[in-house]
Amino acid sequence: SSSSGDEALRDKRARILSRGLPKQKPIEGVKQVVVVASGKGGVGKSTTAVNIALALAANDLTKEVGLLDADIYGPSIPKMMNLKGNPELTPKNLMRPLKNYGIACMSMGFLIEETAPVVWRGLMVMSAVEKLLRQVDWGQLDYLVIDMPPGTGDVQLSVSQNIPIAGAVIVSTPQDVALLDARKGAEMFRKVHVPVLGLVQNMSVFQCPKCKHETHIFGADGVRDLAKTLGLDILGDVPLHVSIRETCDSGQPVVISQPQSDAAKAYLKIAMEISKRLPVPPA
Repeated sequence: SSSSGDEALRDKRARILSRGLPKQKPIEGVKQVVVVASGKGGVGKSTTAVNIALALAANDLTKEVGLLDADIYGPSIPKMMNLKGNPELTPKNLMRPLKNYGIACMSMGFLIEETAPVVWRGLMVMSAVEKLLRQVDWGQLDYLVIDMPPGTGDVQLSVSQNIPIAGAVIVSTPQDVALLDARKGAEMFRKVHVPVLGLVQNMSVFQCPKCKHETHIFGADGVRDLAKTLGLDILGDVPLHVSIRETCDSGQPVVISQPQSDAAKAYLKIAMEISKRLPVPPA
């Protein structure tokens, strides 16, 4: 029948495609990799990645956490984590991550001038990603959180196909335009067999600091509806709060600088949900 013929053709195509894929190789010393992604820019993905990394460490003080900024064109981790300078090299010629708040960090931002644009074509970007993944001495990490660039392009595919990823977290605002792209992001991870741990609804509600009136600036519960459609979990809601933006801009993320705030508690809850959903790493 034509349907079984189509299926055979699809299987053959998948086999041919998989031959060309790089073999996944773990990052030395890293037990579990969690990627934080979004379909589009401007939804607070880097802010979420930074605060999730800090929250994973705060929730369990025995865990070592690293943070990799895979956004080659717009690295923001150095500013948010209040880090400057060039990484030192080990005797094996590996880069040593820079450390703050107990989190080991690596970013393209440490390797170029702060104001210099990265004007590169695809192959150079892929080579840079490969260096950030393979030529860093992470020591021993329980979690490596990777802040992905927005979208579903070369970098996302390269990272997903090069290293085993324990799970992906998709960040979106409840706005329709953002949700369309978040859906594409979730579907991309499914295609490359990366488990999606769940969605984070960011900038979910704004509370007026004077009268405490709550406004859903980007719409209400759009991410919840998308999660239902995709059969995924909601890991948590993060409010639209000026302190989240201010603390990241000043290099003192809210989980560290205001641990008792509602915003910090939202990130700590999300980190707890992530660690619950991750597979038990090999001993």
